[in-house]
Amino acid sequence: MRHYDAVVVGSGPNGLTAAVTLAEHGSVCVLEAEPTIGGGAKSAELTLPGYLHDVCSAVHPLAVASPAFERLPLAEHGLEWIHPAAPLAHPFDDGTAATLERSLRGTGATLGCDASAYVRLLGPLVEDWPALRHDLLAPPRLPRRPSALLRFAALGILPAESLATRAFSGGRARALFAGLAAHGALPLDRFPTAAIALVLATAGHATGWPFPRGGAGRITGALASILRSRGGVIETGRPIRALAELPSARAALLDVAPRALVRIAGAVLPRRYRRRLSRFRHGPAAFKLDWALSEPIPWRAEACARAGTVHLGGTLREIAAAERAVWSGRHPERPFVLLAQPTLFDPTRAPEGGHVAWAYCHVPNGSGRGMTDAIEAQVERFAPGFRDCVVARSARGPADLERGNANYVGGEIGGGVQDLRQTLSRPRLLNPYATPRRGLYLCSASTPPGGGVHGMCGYHAARAALRR
Repeated sequence: MRHYDAVVVGSGPNGLTAAVTLAEHGSVCVLEAEPTIGGGAKSAELTLPGYLHDVCSAVHPLAVASPAFERLPLAEHGLEWIHPAAPLAHPFDDGTAATLERSLRGTGATLGCDASAYVRLLGPLVEDWPALRHDLLAPPRLPRRPSALLRFAALGILPAESLATRAFSGGRARALFAGLAAHGALPLDRFPTAAIALVLATAGHATGWPFPRGGAGRITGALASILRSRGGVIETGRPIRALAELPSARAALLDVAPRALVRIAGAVLPRRYRRRLSRFRHGPAAFKLDWALSEPIPWRAEACARAGTVHLGGTLREIAAAERAVWSGRHPERPFVLLAQPTLFDPTRAPEGGHVAWAYCHVPNGSGRGMTDAIEAQVERFAPGFRDCVVARSARGPADLERGNANYVGGEIGGGVQDLRQTLSRPRLLNPYATPRRGLYLCSASTPPGGGVHGMCGYHAARAALRR
């Protein structure tokens, strides 16, 4: 077998970013268990021929903010970002919607009495974002701009419910903030759920919530193309069950969940470290639907047709109750639904006149209960006649998601619970990427800064390997 300077297990965005970073300095091989590369960033015809759906990730607010992606010639390798007119819409039962616009004041104009309060809350963070993003998308370290990080931390450490009710007096802004926080799949009365909402809102204003023309697989394709241009090798259909199955290399970086690292490398890892990995917690799972549609979703609120992403959940109280139920092991009758509608802005993903849409809700980890009716009822609630537009659907629960990507333990797509304790210790506070085994590193979303398509877990792990 050929000797490499580094071998990477897993071809998701983190694995490929690690490989690309290492390929600047030596020979690299990527091994992927599945027949196709991409992990959570790939696209496929899940419903009907010609209808291209995103298998997992669809909208990427942190990808365009990523310092790792920023330094790569992704555009030269086929990646083109599409920015919807509005990053996000949040409809209400009265037929109106709040929208997250690129402009702070434009967003405030949809929030009624909280227009000025919204600008006061987010304005300083948007101003700090060019420096702040480097610290938020990194492991714990001395910040580039301590004042900016402290300003963010003072707000982000709070529960989202607490900050929303303290900062806003009206229901529209509170609901918008709750929907942003609910991306974290945590109860909104937990620390630090406000941070999730603040990061997503700030990124929306500073860099937008775009998606790739042609689907999420274009991110993977661009990263793979850069890697090959640097001499890297990618092999698919190569599941790794033990370190002995790896090619000879000076360093091995594994884009896997912590428990998978124990299975693969447990024999060479100290017992204490194995116990820490085995105690790593995975949170609520996703139940995902993809639709082929005969026409665009008929939203009651016209503003929803301007947005790439739509949050369906009504009020802060309703969203908080749904997420709390899931955390407690129950299935809410009215789940909070995250929906994307790419063909309004990218007609390449469906035959002429056709459309695709993507949505998911949170369910208890490992749940076997179908949520198709509950999700579609939420869409119908804000878009009467939606079901008449559905030509075909694909439904995938937690078990299906885990079969397609072993890192989605129990169907959880975020790489592990990101509460206060596990944000700081992911999977440990010091040297989170390096294992006690020399030359062996963890580079998955179970390391800082956590879930999302941004490549920063892989980038920081690769930098750690290069330093050694």
